[in-house]
Amino acid sequence: MKPVLLVLAFAAAAAAQSTSGYIFVAPGGATGSARTEATLQAGGGVEVALPKHFGAGVELGALSPIGSWGDATLGVFSASGYYHFIKGKKSNIDPFVDGGYTLFFHSGSANLYHFGGGANFWASRHVGARVELRDQVASFDGTIHYWGFRLGVAFR
Repeated sequence: MKPVLLVLAFAAAAAAQSTSGYIFVAPGGATGSARTEATLQAGGGVEVALPKHFGAGVELGALSPIGSWGDATLGVFSASGYYHFIKGKKSNIDPFVDGGYTLFFHSGSANLYHFGGGANFWASRHVGARVELRDQVASFDGTIHYWGFRLGVAFR
């Protein structure tokens, strides 16, 4: 019974916080061993604002080499911590940095970490454009960087 109460308390606290969401497409590449293969990633996520300019979020998407959607497509799950340089809804520009854990999955899975930064440009109180550069780093048989220039829509 106590775990149920804890989950309900956490859900109520999260609902009281400011949340935002986004969808994106990200042309980019997979770079490793002095070679880059063009990729395309797409997905969406949600972020909960925390005190003192911080935030926490999750996202789900897919990443594939250009022209190889299907068998070569990877599922991508990420959990991120954010730091926003400007707090609140008073500014139309919301620059941020982020980093955290990434899971690639298909027939198996791989653990990665990611980091990046960008900005939300709020056109109205509830809708804006999102621009971000993110690097998802894997250490398989060497280091591979799955980087992308993300362009999307943000909403709150």
